[in-house]
Amino acid sequence: MKFYGNFFRFLLSFLMFLSFGIYAQQNISLIVNEPRVVEDGGTGDYSAIMYTDGSLITHTIFRPMNLDVFGDQYKLPIIVWGNGACANSPWEHINFLSEVASHGFLVIAIGPMPHEGQEQGGGRSVSSQLTDAIDWAIAQSSKSESEFYNKVDVSKISVSGMSCGGLQALEAAPDPRVTTAIICNSGILPNPGGGMPGMPALSKDHLEKLHTPTLYLLGGESDIAYNNGMDDFNRINHVPVFVANMDVGHGGTYRQPHGGEFAIIATAWYKWQLKGDEKAGKMFTGNPCLLSKSEVWTVDKKNLQ
Repeated sequence: MKFYGNFFRFLLSFLMFLSFGIYAQQNISLIVNEPRVVEDGGTGDYSAIMYTDGSLITHTIFRPMNLDVFGDQYKLPIIVWGNGACANSPWEHINFLSEVASHGFLVIAIGPMPHEGQEQGGGRSVSSQLTDAIDWAIAQSSKSESEFYNKVDVSKISVSGMSCGGLQALEAAPDPRVTTAIICNSGILPNPGGGMPGMPALSKDHLEKLHTPTLYLLGGESDIAYNNGMDDFNRINHVPVFVANMDVGHGGTYRQPHGGEFAIIATAWYKWQLKGDEKAGKMFTGNPCLLSKSEVWTVDKKNLQ
């Protein structure tokens, strides 16, 4: 009797496991961890949440908590993000990314959702994970069983990243589906392959492959990426490009409440480039542009009115 009891318990457990596996495959929106609210969910109109989805366990999703307001008339543009140090975790940028998402964006960062209080680790990532995120978001938008069905604007996509993640964004930027790029605290090194292990070994001629408006956000002359980023800006002459410097060094303001000043400027660019918000665009257009009047930012631009 003991044998049969153990056997039936094993059989029951196996069937439950099998049923869960079938369910997980069918339900592509299965969340593998409890969604978290970062800070207060952001200052935008759509309080954001952060989680890792069962159909994309290699990434972290930041998106408005309530998706009911999105659909045919108002969709979520796509933003994919590469982390500093090519880390396979967005732990350093969650305030910044949550803030951006709260303004009505689907943000997908490389790496699974970081643990509460995590401040390091995650291993190394690769640029192709940005493309994986784009592929996933586009696929979700067309699957009727997905929570993102018909809620994603697949015609508006940004590649973005910080430091080594900025180089990953540059490497992914030639993708014809990309419509804008934000490169933060980053720029192509003068000697390809001269950076940290795993860093994309891009050469300066890669900049000629850019085909979209591009924003550089740098931390001033104390930023170790300052010279590289400014050199990129000086070399880019065939697409609209804007550079903004704030004297905060390489670390930017990502970990400040709501991502600090870097989130404010990045969000304005996203709203302009991905949502057609001309009011936000005035931050970067005009002579002088609004951002040039800031006491903390210095700016320059090319091919922008």
